[in-house]
Order: sequence, then C-alpha cells, then structure tokens
Amino acid sequence: MNENAEIESDAQGSVATWYLRGVRRCVSIPGLVLISAFIGFSGLAREAGLTLSQAVFMTGVVWALPAQVVLIGAVLAGNSLIAVAFAVALSSVRLAPMVVALTPELRTPKTRKWVLYALSHFVAITSWVLAMESFRKVPRAMRTAYYTGIGTTLVLVNMGVVAMVFLVAGKLPVQVTAALFFLTPIYFLTSLWGSARERAGHVAMVLGLACGPLFHIFLPGFDLLAAGLFAGGASYLWHRARVKRETVG
Repeated sequence: MNENAEIESDAQGSVATWYLRGVRRCVSIPGLVLISAFIGFSGLAREAGLTLSQAVFMTGVVWALPAQVVLIGAVLAGNSLIAVAFAVALSSVRLAPMVVALTPELRTPKTRKWVLYALSHFVAITSWVLAMESFRKVPRAMRTAYYTGIGTTLVLVNMGVVAMVFLVAGKLPVQVTAALFFLTPIYFLTSLWGSARERAGHVAMVLGLACGPLFHIFLPGFDLLAAGLFAGGASYLWHRARVKRETVG
C-alpha cells in the first residue's frame, strides 16, 4: 500500500486513534528539549519563592515558558497585579501569528469556534512546530484531535516534571539548572529557523539577532519590541521588493 492510500485509509480512523498519534508525536527531540527547559524553570520558580502548587498552576494556565519567566520577574520586582497581567499579555502577543497560521490548518466547515479557542491555549513554539511539521500527513477532519493530543500531552507532562523537579531542585547544582534553562532559547531559535517557509523569516531572524543588542543599549526595556518591529518590518519590505522584482523579471 502506498503512502497516499495509507493516508486515505487513516482518514477513516477514530478520533481516539488520532489523539493517541498526537500523544506519540510528543516523544521527540523537541519534546525532550522542552522538558529540560521546564526543569530549569522549576529551579527558577523554587528560588524565586513560589510554592509547589503555584509553579504547577502557572505551568498549566500560563503555559508558554517565556511568559512564565516574565510573570516571575514582574512579581519579584514588586509590580502591581495590573502591571504583571499586562506584562504577561504583552509577552504572549508574540504567539498571535502562530495562532493565525495554525487555525486555518485546523478548521473544517464543521469545526466549532469554541474548539479552536480552546486549542489556541496550547499554542507555543514546541506544539506549533510539531503540529505544522505533521499536518500534511493528517486528514483535515482529524487535525483537531491530533493537535489536542499534542497540546494536552505537553502541558500535563511538563506539569508533572515541574512538580517532581520542584521537590528535588535544591539538590541540583545551580550551573546545571541554568544550563538546562538556557536550552530553551537555543531550541526556539533553531526550530523557528527550520520551520520558516519563506526566506523572509530567515532575514527577520538574522536582523533581530544583529540589532537586538543595539536596541538593548539605546532602548532598554523596549529592546525586544523595537528589535521585533524593525526586523519584521525590514524583512517584510525586503520580501515584497523581492517578489516584485521576480514578477517584473
């Protein structure tokens, strides 16, 4: 049986079957890297004075790891509840383009809106990359079940990891905890580079890395926002100019 025939046959599979396939998809290098990053986060949360229940609750509700780090930093800085909520929301805005790209891949004429809203909670770089790399092999009608398997597995597993590591974090060397946590930005960078479908994405990443330190010097506190706007805007203009040149040529 060829691959196309297998996919057509799989389209008749049950929702549970595709959910379990989503669960199995999490057993991957990206999934292991994410777990290692949450090991580092658990140590950070413990050192920041959070309780076990607070750290686990944050993992399940906030989910995106950078937003959790922002939340801890804002709380430690003594900011008000409104300021903390705004900082976390601003940090999570970066995921909006991923939601916009993922939703059309999930939606079918019969998909209910509340299902898409619920699944958007699981959108983070790891789940997004795992799903977008696999969707071409998943029947559209089963993609919500498949992504539910990915999202719920990543969240529940890492909630368990945070709980277990929180109890033994005091026994881990600080250097080990910091090294594990540092794997997160490295993985994010390599994953986004590999999953970029347009050369403009690579241009934006290079520009962002290049101008980030400069904006940190001249616009401290707004460096990430400024670097993102500049790099994204410049890469968009470059892409439009490139497309226009190829069309004219």
